[in-house]
Amino acid sequence: MKTLLAFVFAAWTGFALAQAPAAELPKPGTKDLCPVCGMLVSKYPNWVATIVYKDGHAHFFDGAKDLFKFWHDPAKYAAGHSRDQIERISVTEYYGLTAIDARNAWYVVGSDVLGPMGHEFVPLASREDAAAFLKEHKGARVLRFDEVGAGLPSMLDAGRFE
Repeated sequence: MKTLLAFVFAAWTGFALAQAPAAELPKPGTKDLCPVCGMLVSKYPNWVATIVYKDGHAHFFDGAKDLFKFWHDPAKYAAGHSRDQIERISVTEYYGLTAIDARNAWYVVGSDVLGPMGHEFVPLASREDAAAFLKEHKGARVLRFDEVGAGLPSMLDAGRFE
């Protein structure tokens, strides 16, 4: 009987954990500034990107472009923070306006859609969405998170996409 109860309990807790919602991402407050450019992030909810650290601290960005600038040189923008302390990275998906994992997103650059700081990495949830967006909005190319080199965000600032 103990074995049966242990099995039922293990099965139930495994099911319950699988059904539990992911921890909510913090939302930027009205005074939260992007650590890269200093803009008020909450003014641009359709573009918010977030880094959450293992200790719960969060940095908010006014777009994926500034998130990538930060990603490639965190010490420049936030002394005492490093990549190994990061728990989650999210971006706001263009079509659904929901937070998605930044590492799994597809990014279109060079499109006719501009973010708060001009040319932007437009985050999309799937390859198919990225291909459709690229065509519809005259984008230059599609990239994955690991394909965004340290110099590309500054190139976007200058209107260069290759």
